Amino acid sequence: MAIWTIDPTHSEVQFKVKHLMISTVTGTFGTYEGGIETANDEDFAGASVNFSADINSISTGQEQRDGHLKSGDFFDAEKFPKLTFASTSMVKKDEDSYTLEGNLTIKDVTKPVTLKVEFGGIMGDFYGNTKAGFDISGKINRQDFGLTWSAVTEAGGVVVSDEVKLVFNIQVAKQA
Repeated sequence: MAIWTIDPTHSEVQFKVKHLMISTVTGTFGTYEGGIETANDEDFAGASVNFSADINSISTGQEQRDGHLKSGDFFDAEKFPKLTFASTSMVKKDEDSYTLEGNLTIKDVTKPVTLKVEFGGIMGDFYGNTKAGFDISGKINRQDFGLTWSAVTEAGGVVVSDEVKLVFNIQVAKQA
């Protein structure tokens, strides 16, 4: 068995949402943690994956928008300070890709999600640590998780799309 933990120095946790349906706003979570537990040191098939992000660490590069996202209209960070993910399966599709399924909890709503995982490989770093890299992507409907705030412009345009793209670039370090 091997335990791998996220190296936040070499990872990114992002989401992308259409604004006015014509452009994309990218947001990040700056504080998060998680890991992978595998039966085999170098094969992630069947691995158990867990992840959590601190809602107050959300950043879109615009302070007023970040405050709105942390408010009760969206994440309600005061009442629900974290979002979490716990895997139910990780299935190897080919040499460098997996399908990761699990339960995502945002606010007090837990729903199953399916994520695409591209395995970047395993490499040793300058300090003798063994690292593995993954690009993880997927889509959720924010309405499914109680993020229901909505507005329409005077011209009838939707301000924020319901579809949210998840884009995680994750590097994990094998624990001794």
